[in-house]
Amino acid sequence: MTYFDEATETLPRAQLAALQLSKLQVMMAHLWDKNQFYSHKWKAAGVQPSDIGSLADLARLPLTRKAELMEDQAAHGPFGSNLTYPLKAYVRAHQTSGTTGVPLKVFDTDESWDWWGRCWGHVLAGAGVTASDRLFMAFAFGPFIGFWAAVEGARKIGAVMIPGGGRDSRQRLEMMREAGATVLCCTPSYALRMVEIGREIGFDLRSIPLKTTVHAGEPGASVPATKQRIEDAWAAKCFDHAGASEVGAHSFECQVQPGGTHLIESEYIAEVLNPLTGAAVAPGERGELVITNLGRWGFPVIRYCTGDLVQVNLERCQCGRTSLRFEGGVLGRSDDMVTVRGVNVFPGGVENIIRNFTEVDEFRITVKKVKQMDEMDIEVELCEGTNPELIHAIALRLDFMLAFRPRVHHVAHNALPRFEMKAKRFHVKLESDEPSVS
Repeated sequence: MTYFDEATETLPRAQLAALQLSKLQVMMAHLWDKNQFYSHKWKAAGVQPSDIGSLADLARLPLTRKAELMEDQAAHGPFGSNLTYPLKAYVRAHQTSGTTGVPLKVFDTDESWDWWGRCWGHVLAGAGVTASDRLFMAFAFGPFIGFWAAVEGARKIGAVMIPGGGRDSRQRLEMMREAGATVLCCTPSYALRMVEIGREIGFDLRSIPLKTTVHAGEPGASVPATKQRIEDAWAAKCFDHAGASEVGAHSFECQVQPGGTHLIESEYIAEVLNPLTGAAVAPGERGELVITNLGRWGFPVIRYCTGDLVQVNLERCQCGRTSLRFEGGVLGRSDDMVTVRGVNVFPGGVENIIRNFTEVDEFRITVKKVKQMDEMDIEVELCEGTNPELIHAIALRLDFMLAFRPRVHHVAHNALPRFEMKAKRFHVKLESDEPSVS
C-alpha cells in the first residue's frame, strides 16, 4: 500500500482529533486581527480563539458561504479582506471556474502553495502513484486552479510530470505514447473525449503504458458507470479526487475500491450538516459537507459550506488509513437537485443511467416547464454506426429508474459540445429565467 505520510494517515482517531484541534487553535490565534474577514465574523458572533477548547466548540463559529466571499471581494475589491498578509507575501493567484457566476479570486503564499502540493501528494499516493511514474497532465494551464496543484503533488512524490497544455487531443495521445505515460490526470469528461478521438483516428490506446487515471474538476469518476467506462476504455484503474479552488484538495480515493474517498484529516476538519436545518447528521446519513482547512493561513476557509452532499463512514479502511471516508465520494450538490414531477433528481444519478449504455458518446440534459409541467429533455449523441433505435431503450431505462419518462432525443454526431474542464451537461430553465448551468 502506498502512503504519502503514513504516520498521520494511520493515526488512531483520538490522536488525529488532537492533532486537528492543535492545528485549529494555532491557526485561529494567528488569524486573529490579521485576517480581517474572519476577525470581523468572529467578533460579530461573540467568539474568539481562546473559546475553542475542543473540536465540538467549532460549532460556535459562524458558517462561511461562497456568497460571502464573493460579496467581500466586491466590497473590498479586487481581492477582498480574506487575505491574511500583505499582497507582496503571495506567490500564486488563481480563480474559480466561474460556472455559476463571477469567478472568485484565490491567493496562496509560498507556504500555502506548498500545502496544496502536500494535499495532492496524498491524492496521487492514494492512487498508488510513485516516483517511478510519468504523469501526463491533459490540461490547459489557465487561471482556474485545476491541475496546477497536481504538478506540485507530482514533485512531492518525485514522479515525472509531463505537461499537455497547448496540444489538441490527437497530439496529446501521441505525446502520451512517446513519453510512455503511466498516469493520466484530467477531468472524467475529457478522459472519455480522448477515447472518442482515439476511436475516430484509429489510435490504439493500449499502445500507451497507462495504468492509472486520476480525476478532478467534476464528480464523474465516482459515478459507477462513468468510472467503468473510463477503466474499460483505457485498461487502467480510475481514481477520484475532490476539492475546490477556495478549499484545497481535500479527499481522494485509495487503492481499495470501492471504499469511498478519504478526507485528509491531518489538513482538514469536516462536519456534515443537514442543509435545511443546519443540524449535524450521524455517520451514514447524507448531508452537506462543511469544511475547515488547516494549512492555508493566507486564504483560509473556516466552516465553509461546500454545497457538496456526502455520507460519512468512520470504519477503518482495508488500506490501513484511519481517516473518515465519504461513501461514493461526492454524491451530488445540494443546489443541483431538481424536482421533476415530484421526483428528486440529481445529475449524477441520470449520468450513471446513461453511461451504462456504452454506445452513448455525449449527452445534454435540460429541465424546463412545458405548459406548467416540469419536463426533462435529454439529447443523446450515439457512437457512429449505432442504430438510432437505441434511444427508445435509453428512454425506457430512464423511465424505470427515475419513475417518470424524460423526453429523449437522438442528435447528430458532434452536435453537442465537448469539455476539457468542468462539463456543462445539466441545464435548468425556469419559467421566467435564463437557463442556469450546473
